[in-house]
Amino acid sequence: MHYETIIGLEVHVQLQTKTKIFCGCSSAFNPDNPNVQTCPVCLGLPGSLPVMNCTAFRLSLKTALALNCDIARFTKWDRKQYYYPDLPKGYQISQYDLPFSSHGFVEIDTDVEKGETKKIRLIRAHLEEDAGKNMHDESGRGQDSHVDLNRAGTPLLEIVSEPDLRSAAEAKKYLEELKLLLTYIAVSDCNMQEGSLRCDANVNLWVHGDDGQKIATPIVEIKNLNTFRGVEQAIEFEVARQIAEWERTHAKIGDVAKQTRGWDANRGETFAQRGKEEASDYRYFPDPDLTPVTVSDEFFAEVKAELCELPASRRRRYRTELGLSHYDADVIVSQGDHFTHYFEQVAKLCGDGKQAANWLTQDVQRELNARNLGIDAFPVRPDVLGELLKRVTTNQLTVKSAREVFVALLADHDAADEEGRGADLSIARVEQIIAERGLAVVTDTSSITQVIVGVIARNPKPVADFKSGKQAAAGSLIGQIMKELKGADAKVVRQMLIDELNKPLVMSVRKGASVRGQ
Repeated sequence: MHYETIIGLEVHVQLQTKTKIFCGCSSAFNPDNPNVQTCPVCLGLPGSLPVMNCTAFRLSLKTALALNCDIARFTKWDRKQYYYPDLPKGYQISQYDLPFSSHGFVEIDTDVEKGETKKIRLIRAHLEEDAGKNMHDESGRGQDSHVDLNRAGTPLLEIVSEPDLRSAAEAKKYLEELKLLLTYIAVSDCNMQEGSLRCDANVNLWVHGDDGQKIATPIVEIKNLNTFRGVEQAIEFEVARQIAEWERTHAKIGDVAKQTRGWDANRGETFAQRGKEEASDYRYFPDPDLTPVTVSDEFFAEVKAELCELPASRRRRYRTELGLSHYDADVIVSQGDHFTHYFEQVAKLCGDGKQAANWLTQDVQRELNARNLGIDAFPVRPDVLGELLKRVTTNQLTVKSAREVFVALLADHDAADEEGRGADLSIARVEQIIAERGLAVVTDTSSITQVIVGVIARNPKPVADFKSGKQAAAGSLIGQIMKELKGADAKVVRQMLIDELNKPLVMSVRKGASVRGQ
């Protein structure tokens, strides 16, 4: 039999607002001071009335537009009834039958090298309030459980995908792309350690028999996954577990209730939690304390105008306009919005997108990693790096020499930083380093020839080796020439050296000595 993995994801994103969705309490992450960011509204006290946070709705609408969703111009709030210690009202304010957005998609790269992509369809994206957080003693000693309601009422956007994902790797890629998009449009910090991005994975199998029949196995929902690696590992384990379960029971979808399972990262396995509720179990009904929301044309246009260029569009533009490979475009865009702006400034100034990409993904990225810096704090600003690379693209400077200037600029910064003063990392300083070190490209071929002839005269053995067919012998000669001519182009030097070595010897009859013909 052949097993096909079927995955749908429910992603919960905490929106970047200062206050909660229906009250004025702070929504800041504050685990060290539990239950201090609360009020009668988020505690669900009798007589308290919610008021919608307009910023939360605005950020949700912005996200839905970026996700290519259809926007409903009329939406309402519903109460989702369930009883847990972290939900003091006994219900969650959410959206049921009239979500504000639906039918979008996220495009993911399935093969970066080949440029192959896949669209993951979205069922809906709706706005709701978060619950609090339960903290249980897991030592087995029977200690108390605690509830922190600081998080109760923070605005959540729930993004629900169709079951279009076919592997744990695809699920991870989808989440990475979604996180990238959300940070690009600045609606969430997506800090998974703080719970700003969480995921529930719905997993089951299609069993393809030899007779052509396709049987769906019962769906399992894995709850509250908060790392990309955790999502990948949990799905991989669950697929293997479900294959074994099918081979043991042959249970089909509908034979047993949908199950909720947790993920134990230490043991590397999922574990049963409870039977999954159906929509009827939640007893949804419209919230009587909140008025429906109507999206006007003016508000819609205003939010749409706030969108920046999205990652997928930016990758395509880098490939078509700047000539980057699928891989290079993906690497640059994946570093975030600020990194791409830096790259674009450098590419524009130097006039060569590939040259700029090489430097950003190699030299600059290496220094950022070594210094533990973001691109905004990098001491060499894009205008300076762009002008430096312009000298490379216009053949005023070799790549090797440009790297020497780059390293010198960073050394200037480090020395100044140690002394507590500012460093001059200007374009004028670039010119000064080039002049002081004699790095400008040597265009005078006569001076190059003069150095070549001198090196040949001082190195008879490598010359003889080269003439006997050992091409590698030219390497040591080139090294000596380049040491004397720092600004020379290595390719030009190599060709001129070979031309000089291949010149025939002319015998002088009068002196009986051989000289190199001109």
